[in-house]
Amino acid sequence: MSQNKWQQLEEKLFLRTFNRIPLTLVRGRGARVWDDSGKEYLDFVGGWAVNCLGHCPPVVAEALEKQARTLIQVSNQFYTIPQIELAQVLVQNSCLDRVFLCNSGTEANEGAVKLARRYGKLYLNGAYEVITTENSFHGRTMAMTAATGQSKFQEPYTPLPGGFVSVKYDDAEAIRKATTEQTCAVMLEPIQGEGGVNVPHETYLEEVAQWCHEKGILFILDEIQTGVGRTGSLFAYEKCRVEPDIMTLAKGLASGVPIGAFLSKEKYSLFSAGEHGSTFGGNPLTCAAAHATMRYIIDNDIPDQADRVGKYFLDKLGRLQRQFGVIAEVRGRGLLLAMEFSKDIAQQVVMACVNKGLLLNRPKPNIIRFMPPLIITERDIDEAIDILEQVLIEISEEE
Repeated sequence: MSQNKWQQLEEKLFLRTFNRIPLTLVRGRGARVWDDSGKEYLDFVGGWAVNCLGHCPPVVAEALEKQARTLIQVSNQFYTIPQIELAQVLVQNSCLDRVFLCNSGTEANEGAVKLARRYGKLYLNGAYEVITTENSFHGRTMAMTAATGQSKFQEPYTPLPGGFVSVKYDDAEAIRKATTEQTCAVMLEPIQGEGGVNVPHETYLEEVAQWCHEKGILFILDEIQTGVGRTGSLFAYEKCRVEPDIMTLAKGLASGVPIGAFLSKEKYSLFSAGEHGSTFGGNPLTCAAAHATMRYIIDNDIPDQADRVGKYFLDKLGRLQRQFGVIAEVRGRGLLLAMEFSKDIAQQVVMACVNKGLLLNRPKPNIIRFMPPLIITERDIDEAIDILEQVLIEISEEE
């Protein structure tokens, strides 16, 4: 079937929830993918920051094959070894004590909020509100849509569930002013991903964490996009001199196999049997993939590689900024980076790069985001920069 026919068939079958690029990808290896006509692309989207070890990493493929021939799914009525092995590696390499495994980042955030509300009911006279921030993104269930601080995600579904208060990001004073007797937690992204890769000032998270501890409310970090080595440390909080009370993970946790997790300090692990659960969460197959991913990342110091290569990448993007006046800012940390334009040309840039063999993401009309696999090399970055430079030259010549 031709690429056109696949895309025509998709249009007949699916709800119209995605604005897809007209590209049918059929194979991937490392930092590269191929479409059904055989054309090769350098992938700097990475499954939306999911493919941390690249496409089809052998260590994960082998773990999946072995587990698929052993045990795929039972239920959380029973113990399974891959689940316990994954929980152990997460606890041993973080500041948290207990784990709940689920299927996605949205579910992880839902669970974190439920746990915070449980804390509020037990210890804060029934406090239930969670403070989040403008331009945040926490998921697409009804509750997480309400938690997300972007009206474009919320307006189609109003009225939304209550219990969330949104304030300006990177403004600790705004959080202090919004805190009331009904507040049970603050939930933040260490770096806002879907909001445009917004990096707060150096002491922001420290100020918020201190405030939460002073008021006896929970400090929740949504590390779904920033965790698992993406920002140059295993978890972003490590470079921010804070420890969350609850942390959520997903995306890169299993190299593309759907999984999510939330972790908590022992003090806040308040669920009793039956108060939370999941049919597929923590099943042996996904846990085997996640355990293999985490072990590889830790044993090979992939976060350090992401930090080093990310600095190289950011320097190259900075050179482009000095070369082209249309680039207003480049920013980010590790291998979560963004380029902001002074005009709404992001989609034009993305499509021109696709034509030249580079895949990018546009979170906003004037921003492109870079989320390549953490195993990319300086040579891959040089290739991407060359393509991006060619595209920006062509766009500037058209004006």
